[in-house]
Amino acid sequence: MRSGGGITLINIQGILDIILKPLHLFKRRFPLLSYIINRLFTMTIMLFLLGLAVFGLMALAPGDIVDQIMLQQLFSESSGRAGQNFQAMSADQLAARRAELGLDQPFYVQYLRWLNRVIVHQDLGVSLISRAPVSFLISSRIVNSLVLNLLSLVFITIFSFALGVIFSAMAGTRADIAVTFFALVLHAFPGLLLLILLQLFASVSGLFPVTAYPPFPFSEAPARFVFSYAHHIFLPLLSAFLGGIGGSLRMIRATMLDQLGQPYITSLRSRGIAEWRIYFAHAFRNTLNPYITGSANLLAGLFSGSLILEIIFAYPGIGRLMYEAVTQQDINLVLANIMFISFLVLVGMALADIILALVDPRIRYGKE
Repeated sequence: MRSGGGITLINIQGILDIILKPLHLFKRRFPLLSYIINRLFTMTIMLFLLGLAVFGLMALAPGDIVDQIMLQQLFSESSGRAGQNFQAMSADQLAARRAELGLDQPFYVQYLRWLNRVIVHQDLGVSLISRAPVSFLISSRIVNSLVLNLLSLVFITIFSFALGVIFSAMAGTRADIAVTFFALVLHAFPGLLLLILLQLFASVSGLFPVTAYPPFPFSEAPARFVFSYAHHIFLPLLSAFLGGIGGSLRMIRATMLDQLGQPYITSLRSRGIAEWRIYFAHAFRNTLNPYITGSANLLAGLFSGSLILEIIFAYPGIGRLMYEAVTQQDINLVLANIMFISFLVLVGMALADIILALVDPRIRYGKE
């Protein structure tokens, strides 16, 4: 038995070596490509588990989409007797409607059916409330959210690096202390309160509209739409910028000061190298690593924070669509929104790590 067991274990070990050896060779020869493949595999697993968790949480929520649909129908028929009619409806009618939508099945069965429809048929389904295709609803909103959040990220990046480098060279001065203090205040300031204050400012002053989107479509007057959009989006963009600039500025300033205190900076100065070259060609370059890593988290924070921003400023983005879907318990729309936003965030994190490996030659993922 022992010899047989030993032979079996040896055979299993040999089979595993045969299978894993090409993988190890591929990993050593193409470390970055191997890392990208691993990240894609990890992203797939995370998205699968996230979708399963969303279906489970929606199943635990009180009521369901059938209640919302029935109430909408009854309100449209006779608003005065809607509550009485809803109570008088038979359990068989409600059960038949739930069976028609597949809500009588366990949540994991519903999720597997949804996956089959998305992967095999490339169909996200229709909204259970509006009956519009989910892909159309998302595509009509996602561009607005991407424009808002990417513009915020670009402005935060430019001003964070500019101010961080400038005030790291002025460390200890009154201007540096004042900027550091205001950066800390902005970092700790509640985002919701900032949005409300900006909304009140727009309402009282009349300098900016209280909504963040023009009242006419782009196709009607493209040139006028661009100027009107810039006017409408200024305050939401300002709030997103102020919410992110504090932490980024403090991080870049602290990283620059840490780099300027390193021995290699002293060596460069002793060799008579110009101060501007030390700042931008050496110290500044080494501040890219932590910012690239943190930019993915910053983008994720912008997307999550845009939910409240889009509600307060009536901005037609993916966050507001998500809020409407959750309040109406539209499971198809909720799941597609969450999966799509999560996919964008995970792709952003993977791209940040890949860019980090390209910027810093010392980093080679998976290389032994």
